[in-house]
Amino acid sequence: MNTEKKKARYQRIYKQLEELFSKTTDPLARMSTITAVLHHKFDYYFWTGFYRLVHDDLIICCYQGSVACLVLEKNKGVCWEAINQKETIIVPNVHEFPNHIACDSHSKSEIVVPVKNRVGEITAVLDVDSKELDSFDEVDAENLEKIVALINQ
Repeated sequence: MNTEKKKARYQRIYKQLEELFSKTTDPLARMSTITAVLHHKFDYYFWTGFYRLVHDDLIICCYQGSVACLVLEKNKGVCWEAINQKETIIVPNVHEFPNHIACDSHSKSEIVVPVKNRVGEITAVLDVDSKELDSFDEVDAENLEKIVALINQ
């Protein structure tokens, strides 16, 4: 998908989510909706979901795709890296990422976006995997950051 088409699709999704979110402020309902919409709107999204930070553990929440790891080992993998760095992490090839957690061996690239509450604390991460190498770029990062910001608005 070319850059302009991808940007336009994200813009449409953002507007759709804004409209849907007028019905509830519940973060879990919003995470579930984001997961479903994103997973079905992008062909290169193989696994799409959220891990919530609960009592210092990363625990699976809402997701679409194959069965996920229920709890991610502390300070290991891309999700924890995004939390520790407090920023979005794009991994072009997960097999080259130190301490990558392989919940599904089909995953080849990944993007993880921290979710922050209203006071800026990280409460969860959006994790998206692709079966193809180098699937994610700055367009994905920028737009996914805007989308996850809707969760706690």
